[in-house]
Amino acid sequence: MHQIPKDRPWFKFYPPGFTLELDYPETTVYELLETSARRFPGKTAVIFYGGRLTYSQVKDYSERLATFLARNGIGKGDRVAIYALNSPHWIIAYFGILRANAVVVPVNPLLRGSELEYIVKDSGAKMIVTTGELLSNAKMVSEDLGLKIIAGNHVDYLPENPELTVPDFMKVEYDLSGSTPWREALNVNDPPEMNVGSSDMAMIPYTAGSTGTPKGCIHTNYTILSNTLSAAYWERVSPGAIHLSALPFFHVTGLIHSLLSPVYTGSTMVLMTRWDRRTAMDAIEKYRVTHWISIATMIFDVLADPDLPNRNLKSLRVTGGGGMPTPKAVAEKWELITGTKYMEGYGLTETISQTHMNTVEEPKYGSIGIPDFGVDAMVIDPLTRDPVKPGELGEIVLRGPEVLKGYWNKPKETEEAFTEINGVTYFRTGDVGYMDEDGYFYIADRLKRMINRAGMKVWPAEVESKLYEHPAIREVVVVGTPSPRVGEEVKAFIVLKEEYKGKVTAEEIISWAKDKMAPYKYPRIIEFVDSIPRTGAGKINWRLLQEKEKQKALQGGNP
Repeated sequence: MHQIPKDRPWFKFYPPGFTLELDYPETTVYELLETSARRFPGKTAVIFYGGRLTYSQVKDYSERLATFLARNGIGKGDRVAIYALNSPHWIIAYFGILRANAVVVPVNPLLRGSELEYIVKDSGAKMIVTTGELLSNAKMVSEDLGLKIIAGNHVDYLPENPELTVPDFMKVEYDLSGSTPWREALNVNDPPEMNVGSSDMAMIPYTAGSTGTPKGCIHTNYTILSNTLSAAYWERVSPGAIHLSALPFFHVTGLIHSLLSPVYTGSTMVLMTRWDRRTAMDAIEKYRVTHWISIATMIFDVLADPDLPNRNLKSLRVTGGGGMPTPKAVAEKWELITGTKYMEGYGLTETISQTHMNTVEEPKYGSIGIPDFGVDAMVIDPLTRDPVKPGELGEIVLRGPEVLKGYWNKPKETEEAFTEINGVTYFRTGDVGYMDEDGYFYIADRLKRMINRAGMKVWPAEVESKLYEHPAIREVVVVGTPSPRVGEEVKAFIVLKEEYKGKVTAEEIISWAKDKMAPYKYPRIIEFVDSIPRTGAGKINWRLLQEKEKQKALQGGNP
């Protein structure tokens, strides 16, 4: 790989004491667990609603699962799907699959029917690991494809007297017929020899399908380890850290920051199976959580809780995340409440999580930060592929040790995803943004999300960020809605704060926005809603709202 020129502007803003580069171990992801189990055998690795697992227990259970997998024909390069919510089963399955020399295919647990079958079939998975509440969905796919299933129940690891509120579905002992029960799969500890190395494939996470059908991203032990180390060092994770693992592990941000970084450092994870803001605050208070990497929508949710003034979240030392641009007003309120600066970052499934992050000490609110260890990035004209000047919009491209090796069984898409600039190969992110003079990057939006209003480009994220400054707005998402007059009109879906419901009109918000934005940017159409749809990763699902607007227009429902 070409070295990153040392005159890149962002290096001036690396925190004191940071090296400009990291060296990455040429080992396997499984060795993260093996090492921590050797260093901290009796230490609590996982707190699951009060239930606890030590590092030596997690390693033992992972070896047992690897034994079962190997004895059932799973070997080097074979794919095994994990179709489950966050739980000890997920962690044990992840390391157990890797210990069996196989490849993990993490699947969004919200997928059903053909969506689930597509990923399982496309990846060529030979087995599915799941939990009771999802077993019926897994069985429908396994019957079509002839796959074996391993299934457990959340009660396998729940304590008799939980320390946090447990969702009702987790208390059920589901019938596991049609699968190998979890406890049965862990009967024997005699794992096979490990015969995979740093460059071997370890995971195939799938994109969300924002540009067509979901694509499997080929990640090796090396690409995953590089980002795991970058996350741990950038976020000052030590063995004494306590993590709130609320992000889903199937998603790369949750995987790297809430699972692998803790395991690498030998720190403790407080697992949440389903998001609930009260449970999250209870966990932070009870276990004195120090690190919480989230998505912006979780922060919005906590800040909207009327009980927040009575809570003590001051144990937090490092907080941050991404998923969407975090409005400056939201980040400032979070800092006021918790005493920590919200450290926004940016990454993709193709880069197994972050490529850019703000620093813990001095984040620039509104920015995704600077390239982290090993990452080189620039902004180019998407048509000419020429680099643009600081401050000019273009497509963000990057290179680094965490970039995928290619899309699974998609050579054409793999070729199109990369471009050569001055003899160096860069990955095309598909995100529009700019870099300032200091080397901080900013996201304007997805290339496909741009609204074309009477020939003028409107970036929804920019409009949303400004709307968040209105005191009545709890959540907002902006989309383009077809218009015979201007092509696309700017529309905002708004969730009002409770105290403002019925007291603020759409006309008042439009008038307020008109004074804050350029004439072509402010929303002409406001729709008040009770909630905003989410993706399986908890991100705002703007695509769903965009598509509904298009369908409404086809049916004659738009002005």
